[in-house]
Amino acid sequence: MAASTRERIIETADLLFYQQGYEATSFADIATSVGISRGNFYHHFKTKDDILDGVINRRLANTEQMLDRWEINGNDPAERIRSFIHILIVNGEKIRKFGCPVGTLSSELAKLNHSAQSDAAGLFTLFRSWLCRQFERLGFGEKSDGLAMHILGRSQGVATLANAFDDDGFLKREVDVMCDWLDAQMASLGDPSDETAKRV
Repeated sequence: MAASTRERIIETADLLFYQQGYEATSFADIATSVGISRGNFYHHFKTKDDILDGVINRRLANTEQMLDRWEINGNDPAERIRSFIHILIVNGEKIRKFGCPVGTLSSELAKLNHSAQSDAAGLFTLFRSWLCRQFERLGFGEKSDGLAMHILGRSQGVATLANAFDDDGFLKREVDVMCDWLDAQMASLGDPSDETAKRV
């Protein structure tokens, strides 16, 4: 029962940190949402930073599971990269309302100069490393990390603007552009002189 309550607290805090922001979310907010007393709450967590650690670890575990699913279900590296790109559409409604959960938390912790900033950035590192491996498998060699960073940065920019303008059409168009970019990159493997793939 104790483990179950602890998990519910972390799950609820994860959602509230995303929707309201870490700094704006109080112990009382989390306790009320979970439906437990403040005393019971403090039995599980002494500080909000302790909860933040739990939230980051939960997100890391969930992200690893998602990447593993993409590895299993994707027929080839390009299809797996498209799964990453299309997560913008899968989570489109949430992104338009609250932004990217990874980007918003990292940005807020950076502004607060919070000690957990580097831990939160570990979520980006997971995506970066995974994307880099996919590009390496496609044959891009030493260019792979740069391509991974490009598509990761592009997706973050799209998420930010889709949130700012609440524009679903923009989000879907940009997803198509990123998929076209990936196709151009793959086409360039057969022709090193092809400049088309360098354009986005």
